[in-house]
Amino acid sequence: MAGPEGGLEGLCSLYIHIPFCAGICDYCDFYSIPVTGGDPRLDAYVDALLADTEYILAAFGIGHVPTLYLGGGTPSLLGAERIGCLLTGLLSLLPNLPLEITVEANPESADEPFLAACHAGGVTRLSLGVQTFHEPSRRLVRRVGEGALLPSRLHLVREYFGAAFSADLITGLPGQDRQTLRRDLEKLLSYTPGHISLYALTVEAGTPLAAEPRVTALLPPTDEADRLWLMGRDVLEQAGYRQYEVSNFALPGRESRHNIRYWRMENWLGLGPAASGTIIDEGTGRGRRYTIAADVAAYLKAPVEDRVPRERTLFPESLRSQEGKKPLVLAEDLDRIVLMKESCLMGFRTPSGPDGRLFRRRFGRDIGECIPGTLERWRNRGLIRPDRPALTREGLLFLDPFLAECFEELAPTL
Repeated sequence: MAGPEGGLEGLCSLYIHIPFCAGICDYCDFYSIPVTGGDPRLDAYVDALLADTEYILAAFGIGHVPTLYLGGGTPSLLGAERIGCLLTGLLSLLPNLPLEITVEANPESADEPFLAACHAGGVTRLSLGVQTFHEPSRRLVRRVGEGALLPSRLHLVREYFGAAFSADLITGLPGQDRQTLRRDLEKLLSYTPGHISLYALTVEAGTPLAAEPRVTALLPPTDEADRLWLMGRDVLEQAGYRQYEVSNFALPGRESRHNIRYWRMENWLGLGPAASGTIIDEGTGRGRRYTIAADVAAYLKAPVEDRVPRERTLFPESLRSQEGKKPLVLAEDLDRIVLMKESCLMGFRTPSGPDGRLFRRRFGRDIGECIPGTLERWRNRGLIRPDRPALTREGLLFLDPFLAECFEELAPTL
């Protein structure tokens, strides 16, 4: 599969999933398993990831890794020694030093030794899961850690990373109102993070929160939850943060390079249970995606060649199970229709819209030629920018219905 520079010898980012947490928050629907810091699986997992990285880089002939992202789960649960070992090992294997290295952390495990190890290991961006300082809301959703710990940990993060850190906040939590949210924002802004993700709480089916009617009854009504997020957006923008994606705000130059590559639908490889990767053939406008099974136990038992996607693994004939075992790596085709829809799905999340040159290179057509009716209707409503196919600030609030219209118009044209 050809990359953006004509082959995978070009740019390909790397995502590494750390599927371990000290506890599972009630609203979370990401794959993770609860462990303690002394769990022997953590050492085995670091060893497996380094073996996988060496294998996948060779299998795909990766020539350049612009961004490296360690997410989870809770990477900070690895502790200082393991994160240092992992970072040192990864950088010894990569063909270059990435422009951006991000590590996610939760406050309860982001202690000074961990932060020092990240800093010494070349991390350029630390992403801290704050969510809220409001202790009653934290308890209602069983958020791990205590709000009282946040100030000291934010102070440490600021010491080690300056403005090169990101923090997450959630709006619409049970027990949250405008006053508590404003206090959350004011406290967080006092540490001047370079980047803030502002997420509206979604009660996902199958999560513990969805099964807790006593708690969901305390959620703000839908209209009020919307107003809370809008208030948060306005406060961040007034503080100088630019909304560069639906839920992401940054000071100038502090945007996440790694996430921008996702929103541009550029190549990335993922490692670890539940991780995925996408490889795009720029010449045909088609691609392949793989997903590694969300099963830590099976992953740690399997030999590296079974748990890591190989270039040939991206083709169906190689996915036959061996000895009746279900394969750990599953792949799917991304035909032109799917890839064009995903390019819209991701690109229109940003105020600048899909990259026009990249879209034309992949599909041989301008995006305006593919969805002219949708763009005209939404432009007439004042929700499309006059200078390019991109949603306005208010238009981003209606992303889902806009995309539904895009998809309906796209299908018959391909």
